[in-house]
Amino acid sequence: MLSLLLATAMAAGAAAPAWQDGLDWHGVHVGISGDAQHGYTLAWPYGQRVIAVQPMQADTASPLFDGLFAMAQDDLKQDSVGAIRDGAFDHGQPIPCQCFETGLKWPYVWTRDLSYSIDLGLWRFDPARSRNGLKFKLSGVRVATAPQGLYPMQDTGSGGSWPISTDRVVWFLGARHLLDDKAFAGDVYKALGDTLAQDRQYAFDATFGLYRGETSFLDWREQSYPAWTADAVGFIAQSYALSTNVLHYQALQLAATLATQHHDTRAAAGYRAQAIALKAAINAHFWRADRGMYMSYIGGDGTPYDTYDLLGISLAITSGVADGERARQTLANYPTWPAGSPVIWPERSNQPIYHNRAIWPFVSAYALRAARQLDQPARIAHEIESVMRGAALYGSNMENYELLTQGQHVDEGKLSGPVVNSPRQLWSVAAYFAVVTEGVFGLAEDGRVEPKLPTALVPMLFGTRRSITLKLHDRSITLQLPQSHAGNLLVADRTTTEGTATTVRLKSVQVPDAPLRTDASLYAPIAPAAPSVRADGDSWKITADGKVQLYVNGQAHGSIDGNGHLAQQPGLTCISVTRADTHGLESLHSPTTCVGKVAKIGGSWPRTWTAPANGNFRVALDYANDHGPINTGITAAVKMLVIRCSGSDEQRLPIVMPHSVRTQQSSWGRFSANVGSTCRFALDDGFNMSYLAHFAHYTGGAGGSAGPLNQAEVRDLLIAPIATRQATR
Repeated sequence: MLSLLLATAMAAGAAAPAWQDGLDWHGVHVGISGDAQHGYTLAWPYGQRVIAVQPMQADTASPLFDGLFAMAQDDLKQDSVGAIRDGAFDHGQPIPCQCFETGLKWPYVWTRDLSYSIDLGLWRFDPARSRNGLKFKLSGVRVATAPQGLYPMQDTGSGGSWPISTDRVVWFLGARHLLDDKAFAGDVYKALGDTLAQDRQYAFDATFGLYRGETSFLDWREQSYPAWTADAVGFIAQSYALSTNVLHYQALQLAATLATQHHDTRAAAGYRAQAIALKAAINAHFWRADRGMYMSYIGGDGTPYDTYDLLGISLAITSGVADGERARQTLANYPTWPAGSPVIWPERSNQPIYHNRAIWPFVSAYALRAARQLDQPARIAHEIESVMRGAALYGSNMENYELLTQGQHVDEGKLSGPVVNSPRQLWSVAAYFAVVTEGVFGLAEDGRVEPKLPTALVPMLFGTRRSITLKLHDRSITLQLPQSHAGNLLVADRTTTEGTATTVRLKSVQVPDAPLRTDASLYAPIAPAAPSVRADGDSWKITADGKVQLYVNGQAHGSIDGNGHLAQQPGLTCISVTRADTHGLESLHSPTTCVGKVAKIGGSWPRTWTAPANGNFRVALDYANDHGPINTGITAAVKMLVIRCSGSDEQRLPIVMPHSVRTQQSSWGRFSANVGSTCRFALDDGFNMSYLAHFAHYTGGAGGSAGPLNQAEVRDLLIAPIATRQATR
């Protein structure tokens, strides 16, 4: 069945669309009638949508393109509300807020959804409502004994939220567009300083130079992380994600700019130095040369994962983290299907459709932005067509679509999906605005008009016309077709502005283009079970299920077929395995098996331990945290482990104890000690999202209206020497 769907999808996407009065897709015809002055009617076999006249108008040869722009405005109008609600806040009662709700099925304001939507252009069309939503997601601290500050909220999520998820800095991606309001700009500057300092303290790992935490937006663990993280999110808390690190890079860049504007040259220099170092670390650790792409995430010990995500890659390009040949390669090598570009690749054959095997229009809009930056016309056209097609097929800007058919729901038993799919999803609405304003008419953030229009779209947009026009609230843009458009990209030749009207005469150029990658395997192999490891003389004997790739303490160590050996060396040895397909594509990793001598120290605090040798040591805690379910909440327990070893300076390590269903290990940190020195360990209070004042409205679990909660049942302190590299034999 799957091969038939794929073959049908390939055939359906083979020809460039005419797409003027409608489109055909998988046997479904969508037609549109009407015009900007009288409104539009979008009709398909199962229904229709009447779209009223809208204040902003696209005037092209395609009523479909123009009508979908009108529909996006109507969707945005429906998302513009005076109150929001969610069952986990204020017992589901309406909360006054002149802001955007997230969608029909998500009538609340979520930090990442709103921030990405604003960044994709909603700041232009309703700045007041955009600011109101961002202010709603900003909070002070309600715990008098905790450091005070102003912070964007990390929404409820994996293992009890921040710092398992650390992409709340996306708030600044939206806020940076709205700094013309002096009071709001002041809040942004304060929140930026406070948030970066707090993330530096609790989420930054100086050894790798990266911020820990979950991939941005891809926050349903089993969809994109190994299936075993369903009830064990400690791995995610310890790992590093491309997208989240790029967001921190952008926040640091913004902080440097704002500090300069505030004449704080010392702070500006500090932020700039941190940004430069972070960019270098991202390029050092996430780039996978054999794939020519940036990995989506890596393990806490640097273990590479053969998995990729389009949002992270697109943000890396548009932020400038990826530049030159790497930027070109990473987008060109990311696979496409006729319906669009998947948000993750490769897909998981044992997971339902949602983030897995799915197209998300807002991610397509970021890929479009990246393709424009790189002058890749095939990808520009591909993403524009994908966003248009999805909106047309279902009469709304839907949350997501199945990858092969662009269906809003595909029935495959327990793998059916998308599992949730909301009409008028805010960031999908923003994606269509971005397709029109940026993708076709070339409106840049600073107001310049810089079209990069693939000539493949000329038949749809221009037909027999010589010009097309976009009329916004405060300006109009007209693009004029050149006499010849034999190249593959239309760019500005001459631009003139009279009052609020900008006219761009286009010219046709031929640019080196990267063909869309259509040859990728759809699925990765299923991850194997954890390897069995036991002592065998002076070696560790490793037993795995069949032929697997071996990883030891973050490094690839060749393959074994059923059995292999590692020489025993002092220190903790942690082993995982992957399975590859015939093309060399690896599965996600198995659970990790760690062997070696571990000191377990119980009793009251402070606890003491004597270093058996000079060197670096790994420390963690056994714990249990039953204050909420694995997939949500705000009560990840966060502490600061204070280590005082005789003859050495004090060392402080953040320890994260996510929600758990059994005794688990906390996140771990590194410290150094000299042989024979006595080390005293104390556990100080840290910070979690329940400390924020806004979460007094949280009624969906612990740490909310009943008061802040930052506790776990702490058991043994675990200390082991960090092992040197080992050889496989």
